[in-house]
Amino acid sequence: MGLLKAGINEVIATTSFNAAPMGIHYREGKASMVLFIGCHTAQNIERDGWVVANFIYDPILYVKTAFEDLPREFFVEETINGKKMQRLSDTDAWAAFTATIERKTNDVMMVRLVPEKEIIEDVGLHPVNRGFNSIIDATVHATRYVKNRDPELKKLIDYHSGIVRKCGGKKELEAIEMLGKYIG
Repeated sequence: MGLLKAGINEVIATTSFNAAPMGIHYREGKASMVLFIGCHTAQNIERDGWVVANFIYDPILYVKTAFEDLPREFFVEETINGKKMQRLSDTDAWAAFTATIERKTNDVMMVRLVPEKEIIEDVGLHPVNRGFNSIIDATVHATRYVKNRDPELKKLIDYHSGIVRKCGGKKELEAIEMLGKYIG
């Protein structure tokens, strides 16, 4: 299996008809995730024991899935080793994993991922775009900012918003406007 690269891979993770941007840590051939307790993704992984990583280059979808649920028509059901799993319908590639909780605290749970299947749906070149990358960073900060209104997080969101406005294309600009509405 080769879709994951060393470091933290930003994907849209799907669990039982749920989608959310997540980072998958990949080091020395091992994949894992750190999830906040109480989020739908953590609840579904704890109950079902699987997750699908969707590799997709859509800044709007990253922002949208960070703050709201997608309708069921965004998902495709796959049967992997006898388990029914859902992935996104318009993903470039996807990887299905068995997910096992290795450690759990009051705030987070650490999950080990074992690959079950990988599929490349569409081969496309995505040049490095600082605007897209800053959408990812701004979205990560925004999900924390809406919980605690930390002014330092707002500064980081504003910084990345500036990069998006300077370096992003039409979809990145639309995504940063959407992000602004979500955080108020």
